[in-house]
Amino acid sequence: MSSEKIAVGQDAPQFHAAAYGKDSEIRLRDLHGKIVVLYFYPKDDTPGCTTEGQEFTALYPDFQAAGAEILGVSRDSLASHEKFACKFSFPFPLLADTDEALCTAFDVLKEKNMYGKVSIGVERSTFVIDRQGKIAYVERKVKAAGHAAAILDIVKKLP
Repeated sequence: MSSEKIAVGQDAPQFHAAAYGKDSEIRLRDLHGKIVVLYFYPKDDTPGCTTEGQEFTALYPDFQAAGAEILGVSRDSLASHEKFACKFSFPFPLLADTDEALCTAFDVLKEKNMYGKVSIGVERSTFVIDRQGKIAYVERKVKAAGHAAAILDIVKKLP
């Protein structure tokens, strides 16, 4: 799916994925009626991803009070997610997108060039899905620090 199709007001792509956390599998349709904060991050237990996860954790009660569920997504395995979530006590599910289906559906796989080595990686991105399953907000090229608070402000404004 191209990024043009992931736009505010569009239906969010339906998905189901293996998860570490409350449930062993998450389906978007099962969260209908809740606001969903779906954040994609490059890799478990790396500095930026840890910062982002810790900030969402600190604000988790506020997200819950606003009727929102947080879902973190990376291409890491469930075993990696378990270590990461346990190490930092994340209260929300981490989805294992090992087949890259979610990353592809939300168009977050981008070419990266580090020290002359070109690879395909996850562009840190966040999608807020409203209670009716529509995309309410999209942010790409996210900077981890302060991001969770900015997303909480957006969530609080949704009906």
